[in-house]
Amino acid sequence: MDKKIGLKDAISIGIGGMVGGGIFAVLGLAVALAKGATPVAFLWAGIIALLTAYSYAKLSKKYPENGGTVKFVHQHFGNGIFAGGINNLLWISYIVMLALYASAFGSYATELLSVSGSKEIDTRIFQTSILLIALLINYLSVKLVSEIESMAVIIKLCILVAFIGVGFYGLSAHPENLQQLSPENWESPMLILSGGMVIFVAYEGFELIANSVADLKDREKNTAKAYFGAVGFVIILYILIAIVTVGALPFDQIADAQDYVLAKAAEPTLGQIGFTVMTVTALISTFSAINATVLGSGRVNYDIAEDDELPKYFCHMFWGKPVGFLITALLSIALVNLFNLKSISTAGSAGFLLIFCIVNYIGYKRHKELESRSYVHLLASVLCLLAFTTLIIQQFSENKVGVLTALGIIVFCFILELVYKKTETKVV
Repeated sequence: MDKKIGLKDAISIGIGGMVGGGIFAVLGLAVALAKGATPVAFLWAGIIALLTAYSYAKLSKKYPENGGTVKFVHQHFGNGIFAGGINNLLWISYIVMLALYASAFGSYATELLSVSGSKEIDTRIFQTSILLIALLINYLSVKLVSEIESMAVIIKLCILVAFIGVGFYGLSAHPENLQQLSPENWESPMLILSGGMVIFVAYEGFELIANSVADLKDREKNTAKAYFGAVGFVIILYILIAIVTVGALPFDQIADAQDYVLAKAAEPTLGQIGFTVMTVTALISTFSAINATVLGSGRVNYDIAEDDELPKYFCHMFWGKPVGFLITALLSIALVNLFNLKSISTAGSAGFLLIFCIVNYIGYKRHKELESRSYVHLLASVLCLLAFTTLIIQQFSENKVGVLTALGIIVFCFILELVYKKTETKVV
């Protein structure tokens, strides 16, 4: 049986990984930070993603085995504390992403349904329940996870494209709303850059393509096309969504509906029907993203343990699947119920920016064997590091919890690896 996938399939994997829960979770945050320059913030984050995709394309072509980022780091840095710390950070960043998606699901679900009469309690019920349901589905059938993701990608893209079309029609009828996008409504360059970095989590999913390159038809020709096709399409999609959203609602209404802003942005043109359709789309999208991320993070956790960078306990099976599936979901439930959306988003973006900085650096150091342009890898690595620093400095003044959470997670990942290696040495 031919298990090879085509270029369109690979691009779909990348788009599905990016256009998941991220855009529904962080769009309101981006507008709060960048105001009228929100499309610029998405472009800035997209440029960093596009440059990083160059490194991923070159490394995936050279090392096409499953594992993606974990394998790239392991290939270059070996099996030491640094490699283990970075790979642990990747796993924890997936947990953060799960919490982010669950937070978005809870916020949108409470706009449709009331269980307890309290929005805060309902949000906690929904965000916890959806993680448990996704965990159960992953334990029951990996094929079902794949089918849900395939259907969800088509549904959410069709509705988002329709949302953009209807949104621009609404803007043509009310051109005065476009004033909010004019430069006098832009925030300072520092806030625009920071806005781009807080929402960087909406782009990180392109790295999932790395896990499918081994099965890609005509790999030499199609690997780069898959990465650039997916990232390029999503950059344009996000910029158009940002234009429609900022042009549809006054900034104070966007702030009031920050956690479910996409649904609110559909209301001026389509009324309650538009609000309901976008809310349902958000629920489908975040649910599919949670499903896919539980699967991906469980596998990453298993790969790290197999490479002896986490205890072999994580290679143990529970109910026919790696025990990492269960641990990942439970840690996500704890995280989403302990921290707010802004803190979770900051921690997720910081983690992935640091990981991508390292991957770009690996590309730079190996550019000769990759037959790539060293300056592109170096530029991407420097930009990721600058973006990481900008995010930490700017957010520290108004979101200390998010910054301390992000830095605490990074330090914890390396301490975890150091303790494991020391303990392992003593046992041996």
